Amino acid sequence: MIKTFKYTLPFLLVFTVAISSCRKDHKIDDNPSLKLEFSTDSIIFDTVFTTVGSITRYLKVYNRHDNALNISTIRLLGGTSSNFRINVDGTPTVQENDVTIAGNDSLFLFVRVTIDPGNQNLPFVVSDEVLFITNGNEQSVVLAAWGQDAHYIIADKTIGNLKYKIVAAEDSTVIWPADKPYLVYGYAVVDSTGSLTIEEGAQIHFHNQSGLWVYKGGSLKVWGSKENPVVFQQDRLEPYFRDLPGQWDRIWLNEGSINNEINYAVIRNGFIGLQAETLQEPMGNQLILTNTIIENMSGIGILGRYYAITGVNNVIANCGQLGVLLQGGLYDFRQCTFANYFKDGIRQDPNFAMTNYYLDPYDVLYIYPLDAYFGNNIIYGNKSEEMLLDSDEQGDFNYTFDHCLLKTEMNIGDEEHFPGSIKNQDPFFVDVDNNKLALDTLSPGIDMGSVDVINTSPLPAIIDKDILGVSRISSPDIGAYEYIPE
Repeated sequence: MIKTFKYTLPFLLVFTVAISSCRKDHKIDDNPSLKLEFSTDSIIFDTVFTTVGSITRYLKVYNRHDNALNISTIRLLGGTSSNFRINVDGTPTVQENDVTIAGNDSLFLFVRVTIDPGNQNLPFVVSDEVLFITNGNEQSVVLAAWGQDAHYIIADKTIGNLKYKIVAAEDSTVIWPADKPYLVYGYAVVDSTGSLTIEEGAQIHFHNQSGLWVYKGGSLKVWGSKENPVVFQQDRLEPYFRDLPGQWDRIWLNEGSINNEINYAVIRNGFIGLQAETLQEPMGNQLILTNTIIENMSGIGILGRYYAITGVNNVIANCGQLGVLLQGGLYDFRQCTFANYFKDGIRQDPNFAMTNYYLDPYDVLYIYPLDAYFGNNIIYGNKSEEMLLDSDEQGDFNYTFDHCLLKTEMNIGDEEHFPGSIKNQDPFFVDVDNNKLALDTLSPGIDMGSVDVINTSPLPAIIDKDILGVSRISSPDIGAYEYIPE
């Protein structure tokens, strides 16, 4: 029994600070351990487009200590070029120095933003920060307003530290059309027995630590198309943020639905692309994942825990920890490309890992039987070992890699587990730095695929064409893309 691979993934913690502010002259305490508190950690202007483009919010700054504190600097980081303006206890400014708050007292700070709703050159989110320096401590409050019109999903409920808004209630069916982008602050939740359908071309933008949560018994359908995929990504679209991982949290599917379907989606720049897991007991869990690209996640591309996932024509690329982690369940992946050349940090983990157990944050071991089939896939990356298969003898651990190209130091001579597979031959992707993972002229993956993998697929209407719609009926290549000669 091998126990070398015990991953635990803590759930998202969304930090909020509850907090109150007036000036009084008392003894000023210069202890560097003392800090301010705020009525909120971010000021969100979500009604700019229902006004004339200008609106004011307020922030309360609290001194929770017995003695007075001197705030040496209150500064709007964007200065005079910012869309925001601040007013400190009645004084309009972009910077105020030496502001004193008496012990157990508070200060009002007003923030105003001016947005021209007709200015389409603005970024999707206009943001800034107010910096407070007290006894050498730097603290900041984020300011955010929408630079373009959108559907706003703003959290209005809390479980522990997790903020959320129910977007599809119990027994309801909700459709998100592609008329305007969607901007999510907190978690957008599909409740038990609720259903959310996202239509082709929809653009879903998540703020930091936000995500989409399909709760136990809920259902998600993402109906993108080759020409108009559904895109899940961050809310900052300036060039610096365009390919930056870790800017939002995850799409999280719980047990209970057999109707989760994602077709032609792009999921990028978050922490975990898809987390599909059984929290309590199996209830017919199923996800059908097709023609989807998951890329630039700071953590994991796909995390499956005692779930059933059927996947065809998917690309999981360049993730900071693993491209795929499967911990028990039933899986069938065909014509997929799992490639990891992550360049935004040092990656310690293999691209692909599979176990029949899960070790929770309290070191409790759960044994989940695993049955997995992989046909005509590529599992590759820039580490010498990109695969880890680890099992506990208490549970079933069945797997087959059928006509796959693998990056591994394992012995793959066993035809029962690795029929027709090869290892450590460069797939010659077109451009790994820019996630262009089609096969180039010299790729050993050209014509390497098995027709039987296609003919036995549970999704015959999908697998006969690649992710770009190119036919692969005869002499199929491996991976999500068929090679097309120049």
